[in-house]
Amino acid sequence: MTQNSTRREFIRDLGLGAATLPFILNLPSLGFANQGQRKQRLVIMFSPNGVVPSTFWPELSGSEGKLETLTESLTPLEPFKDRTLILHGVCDKIRGDGDNHMRGIGCLLTGTELFPGNIQGGSDTPAGWAKGNSIDQEIKSHLQSSPATRTRFGSLEFGVLVPQRADTWTRMVYAGPNKPLAPIDDPYQMFAKLYGRLKDQESLKSILDDLQDDLRKVSGAVSTEDRRLLEEHASFVREMEQELKETKSQTSDFGRPGLGHAVPEMEPGVKKENDNMPKVSKMQIDLMVNSFMTDFTRVATLQFTNSVGQARMRWLGVNESHHELSHKPDNDLASQTYLTRINWWYSQQLAYLIKRLAETPEPGAGRPGASLLDNTLIVWTNELGKGNSHTLDNIPFVLVGNGLDFRMGRMIKFPKLAHNRLLLSLAHGMGHRIKQFGNPNYCGEGILPNLT
Repeated sequence: MTQNSTRREFIRDLGLGAATLPFILNLPSLGFANQGQRKQRLVIMFSPNGVVPSTFWPELSGSEGKLETLTESLTPLEPFKDRTLILHGVCDKIRGDGDNHMRGIGCLLTGTELFPGNIQGGSDTPAGWAKGNSIDQEIKSHLQSSPATRTRFGSLEFGVLVPQRADTWTRMVYAGPNKPLAPIDDPYQMFAKLYGRLKDQESLKSILDDLQDDLRKVSGAVSTEDRRLLEEHASFVREMEQELKETKSQTSDFGRPGLGHAVPEMEPGVKKENDNMPKVSKMQIDLMVNSFMTDFTRVATLQFTNSVGQARMRWLGVNESHHELSHKPDNDLASQTYLTRINWWYSQQLAYLIKRLAETPEPGAGRPGASLLDNTLIVWTNELGKGNSHTLDNIPFVLVGNGLDFRMGRMIKFPKLAHNRLLLSLAHGMGHRIKQFGNPNYCGEGILPNLT
């Protein structure tokens, strides 16, 4: 296999079926064009309704310091403290149409205003979609423009309990002005996107059954290390198929089979809980990590619920909806405890993603022991700084991983700088040296200082 061989040529020469393609994209010994350099990755994870500042932000006496003791909301990140960077004082300064929940999510990754529209929220003027693309899609376009960094999907948009109704509160990813992208919040649908549409959703006939001969041909043409990767990939697919099959056979708490949840079908304002949320979260994270291992994509988003998210986390002993709790005053200690517990759970989901990346070897890494986390940066964020004030100041940004070579193990307090500068920093860290992103008035002096 020469370095200049293409995937199409390899499939043709071995007489493989097209369904084999997902299993060979990441095999270093095949020497495909996009396997010759470091694979930097970016994940943006969203959870809604702000945080409880006193139980979220670690104490810091100066403007920068080493992460010492994590607060209650962040305790699941303790094992990864030296690979975490917490940014305080990064603010969403975008104004214009829409309420803060709408601008909080619609401008979060776009850094620009919302179009005028007919979606009414709060007491502010109605609004529509964002006026620009989101930073993940900007970076995706940059990576897809070069054979050295191009991947099969470019980006993947994962969701957990995201309403399917199309409005400003439910979308954070934009392909361009007025072009929101809906996340896939059904693991079965995401699995089908990654490996091909399965004919029988109920029986879930294994896609591997028809690929055994082709996979044996590939095994004979690659290195010993690549054969191990191929076996691990096939094992993951087989296990995920079984997990999906078992989940499909169960009956949800809405009286219907399967993972499909009721929230997308509800009329606006009707609150429903979904006890499958932890299960779906784990499955989506596993699929995301697998998509990185197989080099299906190097950019992904993970959106939990939506702005004004109404999840009822009964598995945590929280029976009220998240959004309702977020409106309670600071002196309502029970509600503050519940909100802290909710953000602790989101932190736990982040910790699971970190753990999976850290324990998964980087295919073809130049040094022993390198993991996917060494080349991945996760950004956990929110549409609000604090729920009951609806402030867009001090938006939570928790960064984990070494993918962009930021200096980790720290907390930085900025003097209320625009979040556009963080979006620029993400682009620069991924090798995309743009001078402005979103509204140029908030790009200031360029990237955020002191990250590297």
